Amino acid sequence: MEKDVQDKFASYPERVHPCLHRLRELIFQVASELALGAVVENLKWGELSYSVKMGSPIRMDWKAANPEHYCLFFHCQTKLVDTFRELYPDALFFEGNRAIILTINGPFPEPQLKHCITLAMTYRKIKHLPLLGA
Repeated sequence: MEKDVQDKFASYPERVHPCLHRLRELIFQVASELALGAVVENLKWGELSYSVKMGSPIRMDWKAANPEHYCLFFHCQTKLVDTFRELYPDALFFEGNRAIILTINGPFPEPQLKHCITLAMTYRKIKHLPLLGA
């Protein structure tokens, strides 16, 4: 983990660390299971960012303005969040066409998040398919 990424994790309140580390682990797990190659981990716009060669970048962050929530962000000019909303209207909460909103002490819908991360990390291969091939 690069120093700037370490510093970003260290900047979050202690109670947020397990949430973001769990998302990070899930991102790396998906990339490994799908043999997508190296995950580039860095900061974009001050947020943790993860990308693979054939995917659309995924960012995650916690903001003091909404202290009970943390988010997974996706490129707003893709069909990703619209597809997630269609697939998981009752399991996930969304912000516009760019984010999945998670609650710090709430459930961690791992199967749904794993599927969303999979779609984002394979986006360039599936973007032409209805519902991204889901």
